[in-house]
Amino acid sequence: MDHEDQSRGASAEGRDIASVMGFSGFGKKARTFDFNAIFEQTRRTAIERSQRVLEEREMEEGSRKKESMANSASKNVLPSTSTVSESSSSDDELIGPPLPTKTFIQTSAAEEDEFIGPPIPRFKDSEDDDDEGNNEDDDNPVKRIPDTHEITLQHGTKTVSALGLDPSGARLVTGGYDYDVKFWDFAGMDASLQAFRSLQPCECHQIKSLQYSITGDVILVVAGNSQAKVLDRDGFQVIECVKGDQYIVDMANTKGHTAMLNGGCWHPKIKEEFLTCSNDGTVRTWDINDEKKHKNVFKPRSMKGKKVIPTCCTYSRDGKLIASGCQDGTIHIWDRNLSVHTKFHCRQAHVPGSDTSCLTFSYDGTLLASRGGDDTLKTWDMRNFKNPLNVITGLSTFFPMTDCCFSPDDKMIVTGTSVKKGDGNGKLIFFDRETCQKMYEIEVTNSSVVRCLWHPKLNQIMVGTGNGLAKVYYDPVKSQRGAKLCVVKSKRKEKQAEALTQDYIITPHALPMFREDRQRSTRKQLEKDRLDPVKSHKPEPPVSGPGRGGRVGTHGGTLSSFIVKNIALDKTDDSNPREAILRHAKDAEENPYWVAPAYKRTQPNPVFADEESEDEDADKEPQWKIRKI
Repeated sequence: MDHEDQSRGASAEGRDIASVMGFSGFGKKARTFDFNAIFEQTRRTAIERSQRVLEEREMEEGSRKKESMANSASKNVLPSTSTVSESSSSDDELIGPPLPTKTFIQTSAAEEDEFIGPPIPRFKDSEDDDDEGNNEDDDNPVKRIPDTHEITLQHGTKTVSALGLDPSGARLVTGGYDYDVKFWDFAGMDASLQAFRSLQPCECHQIKSLQYSITGDVILVVAGNSQAKVLDRDGFQVIECVKGDQYIVDMANTKGHTAMLNGGCWHPKIKEEFLTCSNDGTVRTWDINDEKKHKNVFKPRSMKGKKVIPTCCTYSRDGKLIASGCQDGTIHIWDRNLSVHTKFHCRQAHVPGSDTSCLTFSYDGTLLASRGGDDTLKTWDMRNFKNPLNVITGLSTFFPMTDCCFSPDDKMIVTGTSVKKGDGNGKLIFFDRETCQKMYEIEVTNSSVVRCLWHPKLNQIMVGTGNGLAKVYYDPVKSQRGAKLCVVKSKRKEKQAEALTQDYIITPHALPMFREDRQRSTRKQLEKDRLDPVKSHKPEPPVSGPGRGGRVGTHGGTLSSFIVKNIALDKTDDSNPREAILRHAKDAEENPYWVAPAYKRTQPNPVFADEESEDEDADKEPQWKIRKI
């Protein structure tokens, strides 16, 4: 009874609430859901539907097989009207006689599933022609060089000594002898080709190397100081390597480099690791998460066991080897995990005393190219490292960072040449990888070609020159994105409203009443200034003539206007001062006005002796007679 009374009370309360709120449903028990049962039902439904689809597809394939057999039996004989009606009734997709089998190539079953209706005809002749054209392009790698178009980025007036392009090819970073690092965004630039950011990360040190990491989120900056820096994509510093103690003899016991850096690069597989080499005779690996100490130290040595200076360094494509070129002409290659003994070593790689400017591995990892300061380019087989495979001579170089690179298809080697001022144009030369024969060359500019970079995704070539230019070569058909994005954009017009904005002065320690409100949005501030009648008022031009409307003209009749008019006039006399004084002497003697009349009554009259008496009494002193007044 108690339970019934409670249920009746609950229902009465529910009716009262329903009358007040305007909707019913109070007091009822909530519905429960079994999710496992729902999922099981859904799974069964999906299985049943998939089985139906498979059965329908099997039936369609069987009907197509029967039709193809009928077509093969009839061959070239046209079917009668009865057979056409039967085939149309069996398959609604095909209308009319079957396609002839001699002139067309039959399509595959996968293509028949993708397209609805009869198969698309393919002519054999056109395919053969396309294949022949593709084979010709494959056999001649010169046709894949993107050199039909170019754009010029003005970095500055001094040598562009470093180039870096992120893996996606969206941003280019350039560095030079003017200590500047500039950021270029191909998607954000217009036809004016202006950098969106310029900074000096290492103050008064020349930039020697710039490289994006494999993820493209940070940039390694190697300059003429002893501390490498890592910047983010917008140019803000992430880490700065620690400087070592220069008074310690064993460089392995110092935490960092103690002399000028010569080069650096990122690990091709590990995004946190990078490599640097320095004049202190060491090659060091670093971890971006630990800037206080290096990771490993590699010390190249000469034949006599003395310290030699590494001038360039790089990783192999798989990241297992570390290569370094030294001042004594040697090339050292270590295993990345074994820093004591070299794995490969060549003593007479280049002329001793010439700085090896670049080492780079081929994409397949079997070939090493070295660009020497002795005007040579050599290729080395990693399976037989004692002697070079090929030697190219006559490639002049005047810069310690002249580099070389492999083409994306790994069939060519590219390098630049240096020239003296007025002796011709710097060239970008392409050599065959196997024979090292010159295949092609590009005359870049009337200065040296220092840096070259061939991006595999964009298929565009970036070149840094000795006169402050960074050139990008591309082909509208063969290249992708990059320079193609910015050349099609028109130059932006300057907004007149920008002249209304004033420079914002930051005074963090000023009193609150004297602080200016920080501008959150420049666009909103421009709109407010345009509505302000005072800030948007155009200055009135100066009044010409005597003046009007209560304003005094520039040539007014008052004394102040005359002084203002003549105060800035140049009244200097550049003539001879003696002539300027004596030109009035004759006039002053004939017509005295200022000095002579004032002293006429008090000035004594000089009395001189006669000329004859002076000649007789030459030995005597002259006598002077003065009349008393």
